[in-house]
Amino acid sequence: MSVTKEELDKIASEYHDKDVMQDKFIEDECQFYTYKWVFEQMAGCRTVLEMGYGEGNFTHELVERGYTPTVIDGSGQLLAKAREIHGDKIETVHALFEEYVPAQKFDCLLATHVLEHVDDPVGLLLHMKNWITDNGKIIIIVPNKESLHRQLAVIMGLQPALDTLGARDVLVGHQRVYSLGTLEEDVLKAGLAVKAKAGFFLKTLPNSMMLQYSVELIRALNQISPMLPQDLLANIGMVAGKA
Repeated sequence: MSVTKEELDKIASEYHDKDVMQDKFIEDECQFYTYKWVFEQMAGCRTVLEMGYGEGNFTHELVERGYTPTVIDGSGQLLAKAREIHGDKIETVHALFEEYVPAQKFDCLLATHVLEHVDDPVGLLLHMKNWITDNGKIIIIVPNKESLHRQLAVIMGLQPALDTLGARDVLVGHQRVYSLGTLEEDVLKAGLAVKAKAGFFLKTLPNSMMLQYSVELIRALNQISPMLPQDLLANIGMVAGKA
């Protein structure tokens, strides 16, 4: 059963709007690190649809870089917060992704940490394919089930399988974790082509065990990403376009 707007507002209240979530500095630093790769992929894009407001980090960066993004979210609570912060520098759409029909096609869809949340990722990608221009791009980032920290957890008997969802996954509404292979499979099933791949963040432990790490160490664990195999990193990125 698809998530409702009310359930998305509940997640907003219980996670995004709570300053007491101790691991936010880890998640924020990981997002900040992806900016360079994401905006390199967005070269030449003028119109941008951001799927989900989340913490607002990407919305802030888009506005700072001169974009006027359209932000779609099923949570009216998060969109109200976005409008309060950014005013007429953004457009907002209160809708579930699955029901959205845009009035215009976009050069770029920013789908960071989206596909792990939805009931039918292939169906959504098929839907999204209709939202982009002929040369448009879908920029995807999802958690990686083959991350080093998950592999260590299985070896130690802390979780039964690489794709087991933990308490934090449940809290933020995750339904799955991907690998590079399974993400590519879903992209291809939707009739899209893979244009680029990336990996981010050498995560050695769950967030709950990294709370005492310094910001400098979290940044270094991100900065080392290009030196390592993509399939060992905590998050994976992929750019999809029309075949």
